[in-house]
Amino acid sequence: MRDLAILACTECKNRNYTTTRNKKTTTERLEKVKFCKFCGKRTTHKETK
Repeated sequence: MRDLAILACTECKNRNYTTTRNKKTTTERLEKVKFCKFCGKRTTHKETK
């Protein structure tokens, strides 16, 4: 079962991206380096509730 995951920038806390993940195989929260249009640079984005 794939679940929707919302990614938020760790610097400005804006929710910029959505992606899906498999809840059974990926039990921890996602963490990806993505471009934040509000900061204007590549930052780490973590999964939020």
